[in-house]
Amino acid sequence: MSEEDRRTLPPMAMLHSFAAAARHGSFSRAAAEVGLTQSAISRQIAHLEEWLGVSLFDRTGRRVSLNEAGRAYAEEVEAALGAIRRATARAMARPSERVIELATLPSFGMRWLAPRLPRLTERHPDLIVNFAARADEFDFVTEPFDAAIHFGRPDWPGAVCDLLFREAAIPVVSPSLAEGLREPRDLARLPLLVQSNRRDAWARWFALAGVDHVPEGPLPGFSHFLMLAQAAAAGAGAALVPSFLIEPELASGALVRPFDLPLPSERAYYLAYPPARMESSAFRQLRDWMLAEARVTASIRPA
Repeated sequence: MSEEDRRTLPPMAMLHSFAAAARHGSFSRAAAEVGLTQSAISRQIAHLEEWLGVSLFDRTGRRVSLNEAGRAYAEEVEAALGAIRRATARAMARPSERVIELATLPSFGMRWLAPRLPRLTERHPDLIVNFAARADEFDFVTEPFDAAIHFGRPDWPGAVCDLLFREAAIPVVSPSLAEGLREPRDLARLPLLVQSNRRDAWARWFALAGVDHVPEGPLPGFSHFLMLAQAAAAGAGAALVPSFLIEPELASGALVRPFDLPLPSERAYYLAYPPARMESSAFRQLRDWMLAEARVTASIRPA
């Protein structure tokens, strides 16, 4: 460690004392948490302020309160200490090299990953994959995941993004609403349902179909595609849903695809992971299996 590194990294005893005092707003309660005396906590914080060259607390008699500099420092120190605690817990847990933690988009996990797991188990019976639903990007350094399913562009910070397949949304309706639909413009007569983040989907689909129609007013929106699909199956209207998410409904006839005109997307599904994960043979097996399954999906997706 360089002299500069040592100068900008205060001793942990100072940081723990400060973080506890900042949380509790009291040196005495901080002392009870850390297991020191109140005077020891006061000395640690005084040493930290001397180290930093800045006051962190306003002191009025025996009362103390964080000042502006203290609040800003406490926010970052607490986050850093939390990351260290999580990293230490993971190291102490000593997980099996055959266990992989995967974060996945909820709908993707339920409708694409889960039905294919028997094939993964058949190929690698000793491989254990734990799934957690996550819809947001996160920092692999501070989260306990080996990889994540990402939808969008291959731009996850600090991660490799392997393309799984691109998305194609298809128009679907309930069997009762399918009657009388002869050409794409007929869908404009139905209530149009949308996924909340893709409210322009129908306008783009009608343009693709060569229909001069732009839906007017706000359209009923659903935050998850499976909720959207259920509403369409119940007869609430027409929906545009990625085809791979509704394979069971299409197979059972609960949803009908009235027109063979998928709406392509520039965005796609990716397996995102830190480059170092490729050093694990277990992760390479999961990755290779997932890419092979994705190639099958891509080969049969709507053209």
